[in-house]
Amino acid sequence: MLKWVKENKIMLMTMVIFEIVAIALFISTRKLFYLLNFNYIGICLGTGMYLMSHKVKYARNFVQLAVGLYMLIYLGVICRENMQIEGLWYYLFLGVFEAATIHYFVAKIAGPLFFGRGWCGYACWTGMILDLLPYKIPKSNRKKLGWLRYIVFVISLTFVSGLFIFKVDNLENIMFWSFIIGNIIYYILGILLAYILKDNRAFCKYICPITVFLKPASYFSYLRVKCNHNKCINCHKCLRVCPMNVDMLDDSRKRKNGTECILCCNCIKECPKGALDLK
Repeated sequence: MLKWVKENKIMLMTMVIFEIVAIALFISTRKLFYLLNFNYIGICLGTGMYLMSHKVKYARNFVQLAVGLYMLIYLGVICRENMQIEGLWYYLFLGVFEAATIHYFVAKIAGPLFFGRGWCGYACWTGMILDLLPYKIPKSNRKKLGWLRYIVFVISLTFVSGLFIFKVDNLENIMFWSFIIGNIIYYILGILLAYILKDNRAFCKYICPITVFLKPASYFSYLRVKCNHNKCINCHKCLRVCPMNVDMLDDSRKRKNGTECILCCNCIKECPKGALDLK
């Protein structure tokens, strides 16, 4: 029993964290939605991690679809909740602590202190589609285009600020359609960049504004891919399969592109000596 717990420590910790969040929000808000919402996400993530530990080929894709489609279709389209960054600004300006603000706090502000950019690898509905494209291993060198994310970030904030400054009517409807149109734009941009740069995750590296929140917190992430240098033979297979160009052979927090790791574990699967592990 203890051996099983030790082997599945990350899965259990993830599920427990989401269970604590679910219960805490249910008690504080008396809304059953939060209990069901965070339990569902925690179970999906935990199941995915368990399947990955047993080398099930499409385990991460299962989690991406289960969580990503839930947020995109159910929360975004059916419940008309803007889950993009514009939704965060909107609810913050309203002073309302609703699904979008809670989502951002758990997944993209506080959460990365535990699981880093795990959101990007397991729950993002944009990444969910981009990971199905043919360039899973980047075919081009990383570009110095990261500054673009800050421009998109400012545009997003300016857009929502303008709606409040100019007292635009029918804000709820505008935010709903901005979610729909915004996602269409993200998918088009993401797919175009993937084919132009031959890199499925080019959008995540250069355009996505959410990384402005994710990257600083991810620096302190508890979960990280670490290398046992006594086993490593420096074949560099791990470096070649990383979709985010992370130098996982360097265990320091200052390693190259360290805050870009999405915990996809491709490097762990590729290592012929089992020198890499998620700890």
